[in-house]
Amino acid sequence: MSSFRLPDLGEGLEEAEIVAWHVGVGDHVTVDQPLLTVETDKAVVEIPSPRSGVVATLHGQPGDVVKVGAALVEFAETAAADRATVVGVIPAAPVSKTEAAGPVAMPRRGPGIRTVPAVRALARQLGVELAAVRATGPEGSITRANVEAAAGTGVSAPAEPLHGVRRAMAQHMVRAHAEVVPATVTEDADIGGWGQGEDVTIRLVRAIVAGCRAEPALNAHYLGPEQGRVLHPQIHLGIAMDTPDGLLVPVLRDVGGRDPASLRRGLAAMKADAAARRIPREELRGQTITLSNFGMFGGRYAQLVVLPPQVAILGAGRIAARVVVRGGEPAVSRVLPLSLTFDHRVVMGGEAARFLAAVIADLQRAT
Repeated sequence: MSSFRLPDLGEGLEEAEIVAWHVGVGDHVTVDQPLLTVETDKAVVEIPSPRSGVVATLHGQPGDVVKVGAALVEFAETAAADRATVVGVIPAAPVSKTEAAGPVAMPRRGPGIRTVPAVRALARQLGVELAAVRATGPEGSITRANVEAAAGTGVSAPAEPLHGVRRAMAQHMVRAHAEVVPATVTEDADIGGWGQGEDVTIRLVRAIVAGCRAEPALNAHYLGPEQGRVLHPQIHLGIAMDTPDGLLVPVLRDVGGRDPASLRRGLAAMKADAAARRIPREELRGQTITLSNFGMFGGRYAQLVVLPPQVAILGAGRIAARVVVRGGEPAVSRVLPLSLTFDHRVVMGGEAARFLAAVIADLQRAT
């Protein structure tokens, strides 16, 4: 038999949640036939078969979270893999002795109930029927907290497990907190000279291009283990998007080489894909710097989160009428607050300040 393992579905993704299987044991499948649908932190992805053959074993059920490189399907019949398929086989990642041994089995007593004797005894003591308890422990096991919640002696409600985008977002935030040394500088841009109906996002994109050209150090990746950086000649801009499922950051390619009309088309397609959770994989990887226009919801300044290996993120706050000084006299004008958070391991304060100054100079141009 031969195995098909969960392939790499995007930069930095380490796992995916099984949504649905489209084949069953004993089915004969052909190259590129859909095998299953999985949900990552950024999209719902349909995974095709890399080969033809008969399905001997399916690993995992809907709702299970599987790691990249973990076996998904065992084929009873093998054929040469079609290398042209979108998703191919990748080798399994090395595992530790603990991982190789697998998780510790949870004792089972009764259909569908997975827990340990101490928790079962607690349930009897509190008069809780285990079959009615919502399980949130490893592999669907019932924990002490689950039983206490059901009995009303613990927290008021059981914890809601995070799935998909929210679960991955939590993991990315932990990684960013552990790896990045963040610093933030803020400043205001006087945009009173803008014409009627200016597209704020397009202006921000153009200003980031100006900033990166003035200070290429912020359009970079930092490789922590090697303690080295990669300066990118093209600007691939991540656009932070708020969705009901969580934060998505698709990428707008080569923003420095595109005109406003091309950027608008790209942004429109990106928003439609994000709303449908059908973002192409090529739009989920390779961000070299990120824009967060959080001011459209509210807020003036923010200490943003830099997601490695990127080294900078620019945030735009809520535009408002404020008092500015022009020619030594006070005047009321529209002001755009800006927050630049950068990884101080690799970006110097002077570089960040010069980047932000170039951004502001471009934003304050009349056209």
